[in-house]
Amino acid sequence: MPRYKLTIEYDGTPFVGWQVQAAGLSVQGVLAEAVRRFSGEAAAVQGAGRTDAGVHATGQVAHVELARHWRPDTVRDAMNAHLRPHPVAVLAAEEAAEDFHARFSATGRRYLYRIIARRPDLVLERNRAWRVLRPLDAQAMAAGAARLIGRHDFTTFRAIGCQAASPVKTLDRLEVETVPLEGPGMEIRVHAQARSFLHHQVRSMVGTLVKLGEGAWTPDDVTAALEARDRTRCGPMAPSAGLYLAEVTY
Repeated sequence: MPRYKLTIEYDGTPFVGWQVQAAGLSVQGVLAEAVRRFSGEAAAVQGAGRTDAGVHATGQVAHVELARHWRPDTVRDAMNAHLRPHPVAVLAAEEAAEDFHARFSATGRRYLYRIIARRPDLVLERNRAWRVLRPLDAQAMAAGAARLIGRHDFTTFRAIGCQAASPVKTLDRLEVETVPLEGPGMEIRVHAQARSFLHHQVRSMVGTLVKLGEGAWTPDDVTAALEARDRTRCGPMAPSAGLYLAEVTY
């Protein structure tokens, strides 16, 4: 059966998350419905990662297996026609090897977290970034981020209900970038890259880095929290709205 690799973009605001759930609209669910409507097949859409409610994607990857052979551009365009008006788009579709799996074949995942520091409410960026009221010290945040790079037990930054077999992960990149804004305030972007992440790990790390940006923590506090292996030692978890699954590598 032909297998197709899909690269997907979505605004996570109206969804309960990627995964189909008993109640509520899911990204996986609307993609499967789009497949059904254009092909007549009830095919499962397997994603590279399960994003939470409100989390966005600019580079989510999924695969779907269909009984009939379709041109990849037909799969892309037909799915997009049936995805409207949901804020989901298939950016690319391509034929994949029979053993390709969006989740298990992945060698890395990159997330982006956006923070906008300004007093006025967000209007155009509402639900797409975390608004904080005061300027943040990006250099202090970067110094704290450096303490988390490498192979560690990330229990402190793990959701209580995380189902990963081990809390040990290798964080390849945690970079803090300042982006100038035309209007008031500043934007800070946090880039996180690893083979895989624990549930809520990125949002927990970002919330902790904001403590440094506010001047409430030092890099030594980050190290102490990491080494404590205690969820209660983590900074506040950042909201879902600022998080994007930006890229999956194979």
